[in-house]
Amino acid sequence: MERRTIGAAALAVGAVGLGCMPMSWAYSSSRQRGEESVRAVHRALDVGSTLLDTADMYGPFTNELLVGRVLKERRQDAFVSTKVGLLVGEQHIVANGRPGYVKRACDASLRRLQTDVIDLYQLHRADPEVPVEETWGAMAELVQAGKVRALGLCAVGARAGRRSGTRLHDATIRQLQRVQQVFPVSAVQAELSVWSPEALETLLPWCAARGVGFLAAMPLGNGFLTGTLKPGQGFEPDDVRARHPRFTAEMMAANQPIVVGLRRIAARHGGGVTPAQVALAWVLAQGRHVVVVPGTKQERHVSENASAAGIRLTAKDLAEVAELPRGQGSWD
Repeated sequence: MERRTIGAAALAVGAVGLGCMPMSWAYSSSRQRGEESVRAVHRALDVGSTLLDTADMYGPFTNELLVGRVLKERRQDAFVSTKVGLLVGEQHIVANGRPGYVKRACDASLRRLQTDVIDLYQLHRADPEVPVEETWGAMAELVQAGKVRALGLCAVGARAGRRSGTRLHDATIRQLQRVQQVFPVSAVQAELSVWSPEALETLLPWCAARGVGFLAAMPLGNGFLTGTLKPGQGFEPDDVRARHPRFTAEMMAANQPIVVGLRRIAARHGGGVTPAQVALAWVLAQGRHVVVVPGTKQERHVSENASAAGIRLTAKDLAEVAELPRGQGSWD
């Protein structure tokens, strides 16, 4: 697979990574099977999807434990990315950016992942009670201690930006400007997809101008852009899409023209190319500093996603994607 570099440290990873969250968190729990997920992680490493993206809050903790089972055997094949800064309670999630907590959390992640170093340690969310510089400083000390190789920041959530009326990533860029003064940012993780292209406006250019890698989260639109979901199909109560404003039956029907457009482009490429692969190829076409991180828990989807790295969209393809309707949701 094509390899791309993350940040000034030039950390090389496959252009298509693997988001491990669906294996343990946020999507239908009845379909989460540990052994199947372990096979999917092995498959990712086999096909060159070396970046494994997890977080201590996924589960919580169980996702790191699952990834650690594979790392115990194949640490040299993987680029490990995990996150810190969020605590999961029974009915809520809270931020914790206190320096002492960050250091303890890192040690706990290292134990669960069965490794002595984390390649990319990301701040999941800044703690409003702690200056972000203090949190970032503690993370920088972990680099100096040899427990972490590089630092990254996850973008502030989309809904908060939409409600405030400001540009979506203004708050994230302000945080980046602050922490960059403390220790270099190697990567930013944010949503980027055909139906959520907002990062193209300011965040992606900010990263490109500074040599910062961009990890594209949710590049398949929580599964919608695969074309396999049907309006009104329903989701299990613990599935994030059951509460997502773009996954009501009405909005899923309204957004079908996006999938139709992706399917049309896929057909031109032949060879069994899928709408999902076109969606991933579009994200990869946005810059050499972009790595896509689609989430899945099935081997066949890992292989399909990895193959998207070999698809080259034409100028006509890109123009057609640009003309597709914007994704609609009840927040718009």
